[in-house]
Amino acid sequence: MDKMQQISETRDKLTENLKSVIKDAENLLRNTGQQTSESYQSAKARFESTLQSAKGGLDHMEESVIARTREAAQTTDQYVQEHPWKSVGLGALAGLVVGLLAGRK
Repeated sequence: MDKMQQISETRDKLTENLKSVIKDAENLLRNTGQQTSESYQSAKARFESTLQSAKGGLDHMEESVIARTREAAQTTDQYVQEHPWKSVGLGALAGLVVGLLAGRK
């Protein structure tokens, strides 16, 4: 479970960093609006398009993660309600295995 928590924390940090980069890029584009050269305007338009695409991808990723998490929680809840004693037994078995592995080190 510790490794999964680290992966989750890393993903969350990456998401936050990406949001920060997008925000900073938007501010940069707003503050450099007075540039008038044609090549600059073309590059700015391409960058704005890429930035919008990144924002859309980030939003889609967040929605997907939330939906999968909800689905997993609902499936787990349904299984536990349908098989309460199996769930208790599996939990006890998992605790025993973790305890044995922790005691060996």
